[in-house]
Amino acid sequence: MNITATTSSRPEATTPEMIRTARTTGLLYLGLAITGLLGYMLVRNQLFVAGDPGATLANLTQHESLARLGIVIEMGVVITQALAALWFYRLFRSVNSFAAGSIAAFGMVNATVILGSAAMLATALDVSQDLSLTVSGGAAAASQLLYVVSGHLWTIGGIFFGLWLIPMGWLAQRSGWMPNLLGWILMIGGVGYVANALLSYLLPDAGPALDLLTMPATIGELWMVGYLCLRGVRRP
Repeated sequence: MNITATTSSRPEATTPEMIRTARTTGLLYLGLAITGLLGYMLVRNQLFVAGDPGATLANLTQHESLARLGIVIEMGVVITQALAALWFYRLFRSVNSFAAGSIAAFGMVNATVILGSAAMLATALDVSQDLSLTVSGGAAAASQLLYVVSGHLWTIGGIFFGLWLIPMGWLAQRSGWMPNLLGWILMIGGVGYVANALLSYLLPDAGPALDLLTMPATIGELWMVGYLCLRGVRRP
């Protein structure tokens, strides 16, 4: 399909409504960044202990409030991801409806993946409180398994998170509303995210080296969030 077939003429000037849409999009994207950071990088790391089911179970039982907060934060990721996807479509649909729809579609799929992860965490908490499983010794193994599955959902979901950055970067360039370099960084970052998800399983011992593939995406996302929140869009 020729992506330029659905491209309309570029808007000649920004409008107050367009700027409001851009800033709302930026705030939703900021919410996604904050909830993602808090949920995956902070709360999860305090509860899940790789290779030690007993320690994971102990953390869940001793820090129940933190575990519940982690579930709510992951639900926040789902909400902000879904809404940001819709608002990106609203912002860019006049530039190219196919590419804008791609952002919305990939963002919704990634939100669905994280929804599954949140359900895994909620189930793990329920298992940790099941006295029959705790007595039989099955609670530790079940809780550990659920957290492992949740982690893999995040890794595999990175494919769709990368895919939504590619049309986002292309539209940033096409519209002329953002710096051209920002568009390139987002597209490169999107490819890096997809590659990171695939290579995580092909090269499991690569470790931190694979994290370098997502650095352009991090830079591009922070730039996009800041640009949308502070400036909105500029005149092409």
